[in-house]
Amino acid sequence: MKRPLPLVIGHYTMLIVLALLCVLPIVVIFATSLRQQVQIFAEPLNFIFMPTLENYRAVLEEDRLDRYLWNSLFVGVVSTLITLVLGCMAAYGLARFRFPGRHTVAYTTLLLRTVPLAVLAIPVFMIWNEWQLVNSLWGLVLLYVAVNLPFTIWLLYGFVLQVPVELEEAAAIDGCGPIRVFTKVLLPLMAPGLAAASIFTFRIAWNEFILALVLTDRTTRTLPVAASLFITDLGVDWGKVMAMASLIAIPPLIFTFIAARQIISGLTAGAVKG
Repeated sequence: MKRPLPLVIGHYTMLIVLALLCVLPIVVIFATSLRQQVQIFAEPLNFIFMPTLENYRAVLEEDRLDRYLWNSLFVGVVSTLITLVLGCMAAYGLARFRFPGRHTVAYTTLLLRTVPLAVLAIPVFMIWNEWQLVNSLWGLVLLYVAVNLPFTIWLLYGFVLQVPVELEEAAAIDGCGPIRVFTKVLLPLMAPGLAAASIFTFRIAWNEFILALVLTDRTTRTLPVAASLFITDLGVDWGKVMAMASLIAIPPLIFTFIAARQIISGLTAGAVKG
């Protein structure tokens, strides 16, 4: 049945408004990064200005920027890989092995992810200090694995349930062992879910600030913590902060655009079924 024209126009108008609201913060960040400090605080704000790359030059010439970039890449990539491996195995165990309370465990796993990260800062610092993991990249990796694992298990659990058990049984009859069945049969069918889980896991590890601020020092800082160095007693250098924010946003955006189809498929097809 064809919908009335006013309803169609209203539908697309709302979509355009929502898209603009989502894009507006990114536009403001990028536009501010191209302004000089004087232009940022000018009254009234002038929307027509001569852009400059001075803020990007100052940020890129920071002595330890390459170190901070390496720290963020290491923490993001390693924690994502470990989370996916553990999440796949946990989701497979919950979906395939029958034991009392498995559905309860599967559905309540995501509740652990609702705990605000700021609440964990002090207790995690005390535990990590006892284990000598403070100011260590591996300490951050371990923490982000623990933070991201519940969501990853919950997402991949739905995908494992959607894979017919008959496919695994047929592969076993053909002589495949459990590991080969898992890697050759199950994982390829879970590709959309793995893509969705990887981008969310990487994004949190890449952008997280509070825990990284508490658990790192000048040699193990990540990029978000490095951006806070432009906030000093003399004020906030908003141009450099926004330039750093623009650079931080590039890898997740590229990753998201490359894997957009897989991510959408993963979020829509991975609904948990009883």
